Amino acid sequence: MGSTGTVLRELRGAQKSAKGVSLYSRYVNRPAGRVLAAGAYRAGLTPNQVTLISALFTYVALASVALVEPSWTLAVLVYAALAIGFAFDSADGQLARLTGRGGPDGEWLDHVVDCGKLLLVHTAVLISFYRFGELPSDAWLLLPLGFQLAAVVTFCAGLLREHLGKAVAGARGPSWAAAPAGPVSRVRAVALLPADYGVFCLVFLLLGAPGAFRAGYAVLAVVHTLFLAAFLAKWFRELKALRAG
Repeated sequence: MGSTGTVLRELRGAQKSAKGVSLYSRYVNRPAGRVLAAGAYRAGLTPNQVTLISALFTYVALASVALVEPSWTLAVLVYAALAIGFAFDSADGQLARLTGRGGPDGEWLDHVVDCGKLLLVHTAVLISFYRFGELPSDAWLLLPLGFQLAAVVTFCAGLLREHLGKAVAGARGPSWAAAPAGPVSRVRAVALLPADYGVFCLVFLLLGAPGAFRAGYAVLAVVHTLFLAAFLAKWFRELKALRAG
């Protein structure tokens, strides 16, 4: 087992493409995940164990949002746990690529944890609104439901786009290849920031000020809904082009 520095260098060479990735994931979450993956490798952890650690941090934080009255202390603790959980979510894949121990079971577990996270985060906000929010109107209770719908549809539609694209490529055989990936766009990386889960987690730093949290959460809900519409149109066009190709 090599030194931590050696492991980190190997992990840098085993990164996924930065294309289509926001600046937060590229410069904050992936580097943090790389450090955690190196530590997990040194500790002898498997990628699936790292995935479960990610789930532990994330789900405990979300349970706290639902069960504990909002305060600035809670805000900091919840954000820290969500950010650490997200970094471990990056670490499991990096560890799998480093060790060659990835597989369909690990990919399945990772997607199950991610899907649960998207469902629970907005459910936790809904419960917090109901229990502690002192809302101006009961209509605010619909906001987490709408945000949850946008988040889950984006997640599921993105997965289907990826797997259907791979299925088409596999059916056409090795002679058929997708167009080469273009250069990484800094403008696109900036534009994707509002849709990044790590950026979304920042809104929980406002839990100590319920009005500010509601406003920030509402703005992100609108932004994510707009991104959903854009993504759906893009993925539909791409899949239609694959059928015709």
